[in-house]
Amino acid sequence: MFNQNHSHLAVQREPISRIVVTAQQMRNIEERIFTRGMPVAALMEKVAGLVTRRIIELYPLSQVSRIGILGGPGHNGGDALVVARELHFQGYQVAVCSPFSKLKDLTSQHAQYVKSLEILIHESLEPLAECDLFIDGLFGFGLERSLSSPVDQIVNQLNEWSQPVVSIDLPSGLHTDTGEVLGTAVQATHTFCLGLWKLGLLQDQALDYVGAAELIDFDIPLTDIQAILETPKIQRITSQSAIATLPLKRSPVTHKYKQGHLLLICGSRRYTGGAILTGLGARASGVGMLSIAVPESIKPLLSAQLPEALIIGCPETESGAIAQLQLPEIDLSSFDAIACGPGLTVDAKPILQEVIDSDRPLVLDADGLNILAQMGTTQTLQHRQASTVLTPHAGEFKRLFPDIVDPTKDRIAAVRAATEQSGAVVLLKGARTAIAQADCVWINPESTPALARGGSGDVLTGLLGGLIAQATSKDIPILEIVASAAWWHSQAGILAARERTEMGVDAFTLAKYLMFVVSRFS
Repeated sequence: MFNQNHSHLAVQREPISRIVVTAQQMRNIEERIFTRGMPVAALMEKVAGLVTRRIIELYPLSQVSRIGILGGPGHNGGDALVVARELHFQGYQVAVCSPFSKLKDLTSQHAQYVKSLEILIHESLEPLAECDLFIDGLFGFGLERSLSSPVDQIVNQLNEWSQPVVSIDLPSGLHTDTGEVLGTAVQATHTFCLGLWKLGLLQDQALDYVGAAELIDFDIPLTDIQAILETPKIQRITSQSAIATLPLKRSPVTHKYKQGHLLLICGSRRYTGGAILTGLGARASGVGMLSIAVPESIKPLLSAQLPEALIIGCPETESGAIAQLQLPEIDLSSFDAIACGPGLTVDAKPILQEVIDSDRPLVLDADGLNILAQMGTTQTLQHRQASTVLTPHAGEFKRLFPDIVDPTKDRIAAVRAATEQSGAVVLLKGARTAIAQADCVWINPESTPALARGGSGDVLTGLLGGLIAQATSKDIPILEIVASAAWWHSQAGILAARERTEMGVDAFTLAKYLMFVVSRFS
């Protein structure tokens, strides 16, 4: 009975792992908890106990005996001192580095008790040089100014050493919201984020410092979260949320014409591979019908790789780009979705105007985005009635939205501004892909450097287009479909890298591994 109840509670609290907060939102939630009567000291004991338990699981006494604790002046430092005390009681040799002369009252009390246990507290890091592991509790969420002396020197010295480091809440020196490095920051091996995910941990620029991140859920009541956030505007894509829409449900009496018809417009004589890889991504989506419009000269190559697809050879320019669409007795309104761009080249500009003028859901990538940028993103898209999904990397994003915040500095602010300006769903590729529609942002928290290969994005375009084509008859919000496609794509890369190493995952291999992802999580 206990295990069943525990499992039920875990399911109930699964949404907690999706929620992402800013520093101010976390302050407001904690203030509400304390106002309702939760003692700060009690919460500190609970959090530190959970952190201690996880440290012992990762670094058992049989493998690690000497632990150095970096304690800050605030409650993050208090957490670290309680962890120091508990590790001491478990038999670890513990020493503390705290260069601060003034501590918060509760933190000061813990420091006094730690000293009474004959745990030494040093002002410099050097006496801790022989430690096997370090716990970073210098600063928690809310830091907004650069680290100053002597803290910055301590952090730099720690980073020069090779011992593993566990950061409590987030690595000291990172901005909670943007992930910006404030002068310098701890390069953690693990980060235990407390209570709710902090936005900065999911920004690309923070990832070299975060290490393996996990959430320490200390049971914030959902009512307190909802009172501050109402509807969460920033969420992580989890396996549970992605699989909720995958695989797309099918009736036992269905047929191919009821499972979506996708039109891909891609490829050129110069970039044949873009069309093939996009088609392979679409194939993996399970779309019922797949048509691919390509220049006539490369039609045989597509037919050989994708025999189940209808390959439409189109008239081409002297440079080998599609000159005009030449669809066999059908028009664009006959398709459930269109995906356009990979390998197209900017010589196919008239084609893009034609698909933008259509009433079909549209995915734009690669040269589709480059042509759109030339045409003027906002003014070109503002009259579209159907859904548009843009899938830029950072460079394409800057061309599409030159007057918006740099996406390499704050991805979340960038995609929010882009979707507000364009009316499109914007998927900003990166180590932590961010997807925005209206004021809602989803972040894909898992990826792999294996996807940093030419053609990976083409596979995503096909997969995404195929899912959208199928979802048009299933009343699934497009933002959920885009989020599920991003998760599916990254999980295929992770799976392939695990079995073939990161260097062994080319785009063709990635497309094959798409087939195995959903079954592993279902």
